[in-house]
Amino acid sequence: MRRCSFLLTTLWLVLVTPGYAADLSAQLTQFFQARDPAHAVGMTVVLRTPQAQWPQCDAPQLQLPGNSRQWGNLSIAANCGQERRYLQVQVQVSGQYLVANQQIARGASVSASDFRLETGRLDTLPARALMETDNLADAIALRDIPPGQPVTATMLRQPWRVKAGQNVMVIASGNGFNASSEGRALNNAGATQMVRVRMSNGQVVSGRADADGNILISL
Repeated sequence: MRRCSFLLTTLWLVLVTPGYAADLSAQLTQFFQARDPAHAVGMTVVLRTPQAQWPQCDAPQLQLPGNSRQWGNLSIAANCGQERRYLQVQVQVSGQYLVANQQIARGASVSASDFRLETGRLDTLPARALMETDNLADAIALRDIPPGQPVTATMLRQPWRVKAGQNVMVIASGNGFNASSEGRALNNAGATQMVRVRMSNGQVVSGRADADGNILISL
């Protein structure tokens, strides 16, 4: 009788496990597709955790840490009531990314025409790889960039709209309120970047540089 029960249990696991595996993979795929609908088509989620460590319920609550990358190798929490398991997955995504058309020298001013779009695996690219040519006009190369190399945000910077020691106009605005005064910038900054400004009375304030080099403060 005990042998019969063991055989039945084994048969049940053989029959049920493939369906459960497919269902768990489908849930993971749906979770990551909803998280990144722009790349949902063609997205592949590979579950790398051994089956013995999978959650024991049919519909686990899936949760990622707030600082998780979009793609690549990730750890995702799968909660079944009070029990939590961590699953190791690889999220594979294809799409377009920027590469240099030609050799770009460090310190050179670049434009969108210096780059082209390539298609390939986005999850294997370096961190902060650029996917579009927006905001590249007048950007400055921070290092030599060989032709064909994927371009990352750390390779470029926006031109300085404000330089340390420069006199700048600080414009403060709020609900029915608008005032301006002159101060001296304490750091370099591109458009939309934060700038610290020492005012004529010695007070130091912080605001964002605009394209014209003014410092904007919202009250």
